[in-house]
Parts: sequence; structure tokens; C-alpha cells
Amino acid sequence: MKIRHVINGVFTQIEQIEQALVAPSEGFYWIDADVEDLTILQPLFGMHDLAVEDCLNEEEQRPKIEIYENHYFIVANSIRFDDEEIFLRALNIFLGRHFIITVTKQKINELRSLKPILWEQEVSRPDQFLYYLIDLVVDNYFLVGDRIDTRIETLEVDILIHTKKSHLNEIIGLRSEILWVKKMLGAQRELVFTLNKKELKLIDDQLQKYFSDVYENALKIAESFETYRDLMGNLREAYQSSLSSRANEIMRVFTAITTIFMPLTFLTGIYGMNFDRIPGLHYQFGAYILLGIMLILGFGMFFIFRKKEWL
Repeated sequence: MKIRHVINGVFTQIEQIEQALVAPSEGFYWIDADVEDLTILQPLFGMHDLAVEDCLNEEEQRPKIEIYENHYFIVANSIRFDDEEIFLRALNIFLGRHFIITVTKQKINELRSLKPILWEQEVSRPDQFLYYLIDLVVDNYFLVGDRIDTRIETLEVDILIHTKKSHLNEIIGLRSEILWVKKMLGAQRELVFTLNKKELKLIDDQLQKYFSDVYENALKIAESFETYRDLMGNLREAYQSSLSSRANEIMRVFTAITTIFMPLTFLTGIYGMNFDRIPGLHYQFGAYILLGIMLILGFGMFFIFRKKEWL
């Protein structure tokens, strides 16, 4: 657990947690904690039991905001796209008048990226901290969306050039993850809408208007993932079409080969009959002549098929 006193975006490390219980003359306190630290923080800051239970819960938490007497409890989902997999990580936030507490189970990149923004914007209030953090979380979905878009384009090219069975597994896996994120995006959009529209005493009215821009971005992201879902459906159709085309190509080759061998089989069948009176049967060069005719027929039909682009 790290305790920082923030004034105009400048951080000062605090050693004693008790110091953060009293509102400072300037700035606010940011406490960056793990879920294990809640046993210490809950009695000190009066965190609601239900909020603490949500933080400790192993199941996925939908984005939301819960309003309590002296603080708000906010859950937002940070997104990552590593090793062709999408990860959503819960970012739990307790917002008070003079403090903000972030509680996470895993490392959240946005918390590290936020520090230079706070310094540049000279942030001195916890509601400003909340705004820039939520804005950063939402903007990160655009970066992940760009990577998903690139992955879809790469898959499309691979499928058209050389279809593999592994492509279907990738399509199904990526589509299920997109649907999963899309479901969570609805709740996150509602969270930002609440921060934008609802009267919240711990968030300044002027600052609240800035959340409208974040809400527009949340809408754009939801529309993007809707598009990605449709594109994955198109990819699956392209995969099936490519398989059918490949099967037709194979059948065409087999048909051409069978057609080429039909006259050759006919000739060998005639000269394989048990009759003595077959033309050329006892001629000393008969076998060579027959082989020559068969080669001419085979290669001739092959070149005719190539010229007509049947092969």
C-alpha cells in the first residue's frame, strides 16, 4: 500500500495511514492499495461492507457506481490485449472529499500512466483524479480496438491466401472475447453516463461536464466492438467459403486426373484381354508403341486442360 499527498500534481510519500484521515489544507490523499489492505482501510475510512465484499469477490464485477454517505464506490474495467487474448481487470475506486483509494488485484497500467498527466494538469482534487483516470481507462479501449482491427485484417488475409483449421479456432476464440467485452461495455457506458448526468456532491459541477466527452468516447467504443462482432461473423463465412472453394479445387484436380487416365485404362484393358488376335500384340515394338501412344494421350490431355484453365 502506498499513500501519497498530492498537491498540484506533485506527489509526497506519506508513511502513516492515520495522517490521511484528516483533510489536508491543500491537495488530497491518494492511497494505492491491494485487496489485502482493505482489512486496515475499511475501519479507518468507513468503507461499506458491500463495497469491500465486491472488491474481495473472485467473480467478475460489472462497472458501476454505488453512493454511500461519506464516499462513492466505483468499479471500472481496465482492458489489455496480450498474446492475442483480451483481459479485463477490475479497478475499484473509493472516492471521498479529501481522498481517493484505488484497490486492484493485478497491476493496472493506467495507474502508472496517470502520474505524468496529474503533474501536467496540476491536479489537486480527488474528483479531478477520478476524471483523468476514467478518461485514461476509456481511451485505452481505442488502443486495444486498433490491435483487434489489425488482427481481424491479418486473419482475413491468411484465410484468403491459405486456409487452416487453426483459423476457425482463432475466429471462435476472438469472437467470444469480443462478445464478452461488448457485454461489459454496456455497464461501463452507464457508469460514465451517471458520472456525466447525475448530481453527485463529491464531484464538482463544472468538472462533471467533462465527463460528457468521456461518455462520447464510451459510445464510440461500444459501436466499434459491435462492428468487430459483425466482422468476425464475416470472417467465419469467409472461412467456410474458402474451405468450399478449396474442396472444389481438389475435386477438380482429381476429376482431371481421372479423365486423363480413362483412355490409358481403356488401352491397357484391351491389351490385357486373353485373346491371341489383337492388333500389334505379337509385334516386337508393340509395347513401346502402346506406351508412346499412352504418353502422348496423357500429356496431350494435360496440356489441353491447362490451356482451358481446368487445372
